[in-house]
Amino acid sequence: MRALTSLLLAGIARAAIPNAMLRGMHSLPKLSVPERFLTSMNGTALPPITTVYHFDQLIDHNNAGLGTFQQRYWMNWEFYEPGGPIILMTPGEGNADGYEAYTTNDTINGLIAQQQNGAAIIIEHRFFGFSNPYDNLTSQSLTLLTIQQAIDDLVYFATTADLPMPGGDAVKPGQAPKPGIFWAGYASSGVVEAITFPLQNSDYYDYFTPIREYMPQNCSSDVETVISYLDDMYAAGDTTGIQTLKEAFGLGDIVHLEDFATALQYNLFDWQSLQPDVGPGAMFFEFCDALEVKDGVSAGPQGWGLDNAIDSWGNFWNTTYYNHVCANEDAETCLGTYNTSQSYWTNVTVNNANRSWFWMVCNQVGWYQVGPPECEPAIIIRQHHRQRQCVNMFPDAFAYPPQPTTAETNVMYAGWDVDIPRLFFANGLRDPWREATVSADGLNKPNTTSRPIYEGDGFHCTDLVVQNGIVDATVAAVQEAGLMYMKAWLAEWKPTA
Repeated sequence: MRALTSLLLAGIARAAIPNAMLRGMHSLPKLSVPERFLTSMNGTALPPITTVYHFDQLIDHNNAGLGTFQQRYWMNWEFYEPGGPIILMTPGEGNADGYEAYTTNDTINGLIAQQQNGAAIIIEHRFFGFSNPYDNLTSQSLTLLTIQQAIDDLVYFATTADLPMPGGDAVKPGQAPKPGIFWAGYASSGVVEAITFPLQNSDYYDYFTPIREYMPQNCSSDVETVISYLDDMYAAGDTTGIQTLKEAFGLGDIVHLEDFATALQYNLFDWQSLQPDVGPGAMFFEFCDALEVKDGVSAGPQGWGLDNAIDSWGNFWNTTYYNHVCANEDAETCLGTYNTSQSYWTNVTVNNANRSWFWMVCNQVGWYQVGPPECEPAIIIRQHHRQRQCVNMFPDAFAYPPQPTTAETNVMYAGWDVDIPRLFFANGLRDPWREATVSADGLNKPNTTSRPIYEGDGFHCTDLVVQNGIVDATVAAVQEAGLMYMKAWLAEWKPTA
């Protein structure tokens, strides 16, 4: 699911979002735009890579009569020579402005372009940023936000766009390496399996499995201890004990247990912002240090135990984290999810990535990030009612909590069984989305020359950034393999005309 194509399901960093499904959105690392002037291979000065271009995209690929909308894209052709490939990528579910560096050789996209004398393009996903078929994000408008419409956008762009570079009107299929429509693909942390089985209490709880496995063991031990304590109080109906625990975190004003439990997950969602070059000052590690370092001494693998964990975790919220998440808002306004009159639920203006992503979650992909079944360790509470929030966000579309059509999605796109020739998979052991990729535990997918699967020690989309390979040899090995396969596959391409 990527392009000579490099198609990403990704999002943007976020702080105060009262919805766990949105805090756990796919996120792609943002990079600074290189401070250098770009020139083509013949020395001609090129436009800045921040230059925005527009493409007349079909509103509905099943009904061309509805007309077109302006889809934004960014392009860099500093390495391009006639006949070279076009490396096409969408940074996924977010405003694409700010991802221009993904057209440069600071990223794997740009390295492929440099190696193959190609050009790199970033294109904005429909209904995100300012690439919107309609001027609102109502449920009626969002009916055209589907996986298939987004795929068809890329195909239509590849087959009809006249690109702004010299000769850009002559890089259609058969003229450059993208017949049928894309010749090769690079899937970075590609989530291929839609997951949700609410009746079996087994939604995408595995989001938290790599976090639990790779976070400091003393930290995970103490988090498990606190969560087990909260689960036990919930099961016993101990409302007094739960209220006391809320107050220890400075969250006594939160009305519903579900919202309090979700707030505790925030510290774990910070894991998704980590990359190999992130140091100990990252918020996630500040959190674990607050729990596990006492008088300059770190706890052993079992942690310090329940009482210290509650005191330390609560103190971290009171002194540091509450302000980071909520600033001057009261706890219920900031973290509650039951007041459906809040603008968070009702805002239908464009450039609202949370709302657009939520539509996809509720309808097609699921991935409700919940607690695990009783047989597995838990670093978040086991009780969950995520689907209720789909009704909150889209009351005119859902009269009751919906069941996303994940089975249909997986049948249509093959899910874990995806087997497309010349598709390179790059995954990370510490990626919370790993279990929705072809590197999920237990799949044991073979690594073949037509569908190679490489996995480093990275996080989500770690392999896309060149700097991450410099600081982590396992990531460098993935990047080198990707470049090798792209070179070999593109050498096999022959023009059709």
